[in-house]
Amino acid sequence: MLLGCIGDDFTGSSDLANTLAKQGMRTVQYTGVPTTDAPSNIEAGVVALKSRSNDPKIAVEQSLKALDWLKRQGCKQFFFKYCSTFDSTPKGNIGPVIDALALALDAHKIIVCPAFPGTGRSIYQGHLFVNDVLLNECGMQDHPVTPMIDADIRRWLKPQTAFNVGHVAAPHVLNGADAIKSAMRDEHEKGNRIIVVDALQDADLMEIGIAAADLPLISGGSGVALGLPANFKNKGLATGKVTAWTKQSSKCIVLSGSCSKATRAQVEFHSKTNPSFEIIASDVIEGKLKAETVAKWLVAKEGVPLAYSSADPEVVRSVQQQYGNEKSAEAIESFFTEVSRQLVENGIECILTAGGETSGAVVEGLQLNELEIGPEIDPGVPALRAGPNLVLALKSGNFGAEDYFAKAARMLTSKN
Repeated sequence: MLLGCIGDDFTGSSDLANTLAKQGMRTVQYTGVPTTDAPSNIEAGVVALKSRSNDPKIAVEQSLKALDWLKRQGCKQFFFKYCSTFDSTPKGNIGPVIDALALALDAHKIIVCPAFPGTGRSIYQGHLFVNDVLLNECGMQDHPVTPMIDADIRRWLKPQTAFNVGHVAAPHVLNGADAIKSAMRDEHEKGNRIIVVDALQDADLMEIGIAAADLPLISGGSGVALGLPANFKNKGLATGKVTAWTKQSSKCIVLSGSCSKATRAQVEFHSKTNPSFEIIASDVIEGKLKAETVAKWLVAKEGVPLAYSSADPEVVRSVQQQYGNEKSAEAIESFFTEVSRQLVENGIECILTAGGETSGAVVEGLQLNELEIGPEIDPGVPALRAGPNLVLALKSGNFGAEDYFAKAARMLTSKN
């Protein structure tokens, strides 16, 4: 294994695996830290954790375990993947995990770059934009778990890390890899160990990748990994082969727990032409709605049926205030876990999920240990094969076009 990656959630990890596979690395996504060694032909391994919202101490512990396993696989470079909207709080775990990995790898110039131009995320003057809107004005300020109220990644990261935070601005990035390397050296000489790097377009990410060729640790969204495979191919280490994809002959079912603007728009669009079942959070928490009821309904319906708990942020806040954040989240995740189990038991071989927590609940509930990376459905979302009888797509809440669910179903199965 050449490149070892640690992702802080399942959808983000599949996003990263998709980026690497598209660029010609034989990539496998693992659910949690594997207990056995990887096959010798795997070039990039992505260990998907469910640590995004964890206490920093727990997140660090999990990440270091993943790092130890990846080291044993012979990895030459390491990547820490977090969300392209930098989901965290001032007491979040992105900084502590970077610190821990940096110390373990003796890394002294660590790139921080959550940019993903393909989905509208860019960084300019250290500020994260979603399309033409600052992060804290794009709807992420209403996130129920990690409300993003400041677009300045340098400022948001500072309380989380023990290291000084520097910045490589767009003029350096636009001048290419050599200018980026020179600017990073300057930042390091100033005493800055963690360095936020601007990026406006995919070409910038490719140049950042070239500049990062000899760095032991890189961090960011999946976008900044775009240029890394070329470094290994240029050295004759990576094959550049893409794995063939075979569709499944099964109906496809959608489970959506994301409350993002993008997912709510996708749910509304999909519901116009396909059966949809709204899951009311209070009904789940109070035991009025059973997973068996939803699973049977989904199996019986034609088309690409959808069950969703995606709701307006005000509705989510009301539920959290009434029942508590932790109880509400655990109830919905457990519900989706049980629905997915019953779907598979009833012969369903294609499941689409929307939302990081929902995707994590489904993957863990079905005990999926390895996911083969297939073709890209929409930017950041690949088709995944969990075995001979199950294919999936794990979508981050903010990703995907309006018709994403139908498009994904066509990609994953021959029945749509």
